[in-house]
Amino acid sequence: MDQIEELLGVTRELGRDRFLPRAAEYDRDGRFPTENYADLRDAGFLGLVIPREYGGLGVSYADYARISAELGFWCGTTALTFNMHTSSMLWSGALADDLPMTETQRRQHNENRSRIYAGVVEAGHIFAQPFSEPNSAAAAGKAPFGTEATAVEGGFRISGRKHFASLSGHADYYGVLCTLAGAEAPSASNTVYLAVAKDAPGFSIHGDWDVLGMRGTVSRNLLFEDVFVEPGAQLLPTGLYYQAARDWPHMFMTLCPTYMGIARAAFDFTCRYLRGELDGAPPAGAALHSPTKQYAVANMRIKLEQAEALFQRAISEARFQPAKSQRLRAYATQYTVMEYANELCREAIRVCGGRAIFKNLRLERLYRDSRCGSLMLPWTPDICIERLGAESLSGE
Repeated sequence: MDQIEELLGVTRELGRDRFLPRAAEYDRDGRFPTENYADLRDAGFLGLVIPREYGGLGVSYADYARISAELGFWCGTTALTFNMHTSSMLWSGALADDLPMTETQRRQHNENRSRIYAGVVEAGHIFAQPFSEPNSAAAAGKAPFGTEATAVEGGFRISGRKHFASLSGHADYYGVLCTLAGAEAPSASNTVYLAVAKDAPGFSIHGDWDVLGMRGTVSRNLLFEDVFVEPGAQLLPTGLYYQAARDWPHMFMTLCPTYMGIARAAFDFTCRYLRGELDGAPPAGAALHSPTKQYAVANMRIKLEQAEALFQRAISEARFQPAKSQRLRAYATQYTVMEYANELCREAIRVCGGRAIFKNLRLERLYRDSRCGSLMLPWTPDICIERLGAESLSGE
């Protein structure tokens, strides 16, 4: 058995035996999946994509996406929040290795990430990745980040706000994207990516979290008031995030696997419910022989296969400076998976009928979680459609 099959097996076992049984409680209470993270830590998954030379498992982008989709099948909240941690490790790891750096930058980056990775692998540190700001233009890539980092003697000082910050109050570090202050005109090319410790003076968490779906992500607001950060806390050298966003675009597709997993779960639920295999489902009967039900399930399967085919191809094409066709296919994949996940959940409710919406079954939670996919910056479905149209017509 190769590594990815073994890791998928571990994910499936954890999901079936532990994550799914806990999911309703996390959703009901809006509570972070702390116990799931203890299981992930014990399984070595916090270092999933950390390069082997730093003590991690060295899993590739594509294989991580497959594992993340399996997580999403069992618990969307766990998959989505785990992506924030894993993306921080991926951006500073294999992705950073592809980016051009000076010898000095490379040496300093390797020193920085060596310390950061040791904290993850040896001490179990969890990273959040607060991305969104009150002005969504920055997260969408249309403006510099409003959160600013000022270079001072011995490091940086950060001031600003982030919102929809998943893992808020439950992460050890927050990977914060900031615009480097000092230039006459703020520019996205001057973005710095800094790790802020949970107990850093001037850092605080605010606001309630009582929302439609993905309730266990606990995505509250972060406030940075002149927070000091040492240079060794840089997750990428100054300006390299901008280059990564331009030349490694699939870095923004790592939210997609969660919703691929939810799409699979909606179809699986529908078939098992109609077969009478789930507790709370009516006994199998006329529904199995109803042409209307069969037609609906067939259409669900077609949508799932379309999304799955795009997903598998797109993650296999993730690389530094992909071809234009590969970049556009990534946009198409993100749009398709995010939208089809909700369509499949919606159709599942219609096909299964009224008894399927009770909270002792998972379908209504899948529906609510899936609907949140349309809100996920920086590649929301609307942004993907806009870019697909504009870039297809650009002729470049």
